[in-house]
Amino acid sequence: MAMLCRLREVPRHLLVCEKSNFSHEKSRHRHLVETHYHNYRVSFLIPECGILSKELKDLVMDSGPYYLVKDLPLHELIAHEFISTFVKKGACYALTYNTNIDEDNTVALLPNGKLILSLDKDTYEETGLQGRPSQYSGRKTMKFSAEGSTMMSYFSNYRIQERQPKIALSTVTDLPCPVLRSGELRGEPEAACSAQELFEWLGAVFSNAELNNEPDNFISTYCCPQPSTVVAKAYLCTITGFILPEKIHLLLEQLCRYFDEPKLAPWVTLSVQGFADSPVSWRENEHGFRKGGEHLYNFVVFSNRDYWLQLAVGADDDCPP
Repeated sequence: MAMLCRLREVPRHLLVCEKSNFSHEKSRHRHLVETHYHNYRVSFLIPECGILSKELKDLVMDSGPYYLVKDLPLHELIAHEFISTFVKKGACYALTYNTNIDEDNTVALLPNGKLILSLDKDTYEETGLQGRPSQYSGRKTMKFSAEGSTMMSYFSNYRIQERQPKIALSTVTDLPCPVLRSGELRGEPEAACSAQELFEWLGAVFSNAELNNEPDNFISTYCCPQPSTVVAKAYLCTITGFILPEKIHLLLEQLCRYFDEPKLAPWVTLSVQGFADSPVSWRENEHGFRKGGEHLYNFVVFSNRDYWLQLAVGADDDCPP
């Protein structure tokens, strides 16, 4: 009975929604992208689009590589040569590979030079690069992502692999899409859907769920929120790997430029998911897993350069920034 009660408990989740304009001097879009360090998956959806532009496709194909170093002594992360070669140049990120944050020791390197140590499920430490030697006495398999990287040659004495992100490109036909108004974040009855309804709809689309609420569908009874419109084609791209915030920002900028010429699409979306077992979400904000592990954000980019920004975290996290 106690187990049944626990299963019935709904994990707490936090979703923050805000709206702004990319031209606004106080817009937070760049800062929030740059401080979400450990990105696992990036997806964008363009309604009324059947073919990706050359500019967007080039950015998608240039989203890697990243590196996997097996059995790396952790003291390598505080070696003077490593610091001068990678950390001081900025844009170097690292995270332990194939670890469960609530069960295993987890280490993350941030581009500002800080190491985050999650030594067990109850211990979280934030330290600079000059930590105590005992903290770095073990070995871990680490994944790295860095701009202009020379990782292969630097870690040539270890088992290192270069990996490319997985890219999935597809066209969705006859897709029911919510009707949105950039100035109506909460929606408007019978006129526009809310940001939360759009967020739930995107989750269904990215999961390839049926959106027609057929009575004999035992997998999903979800249907598109109303009001909605059916688009003949929508282009969906998903990149999975270890993706730099700098690459994501370039994608966001290019999606804004998508509306430089008249388009049928009233809006596009860019969604980013962080690694569930990263010890941080944004900046140095502590992140846990427990019943969820999600930390993600989504941009809805409108043709007038307005945008909605949605930030979500799971059961163990504080409110997103």
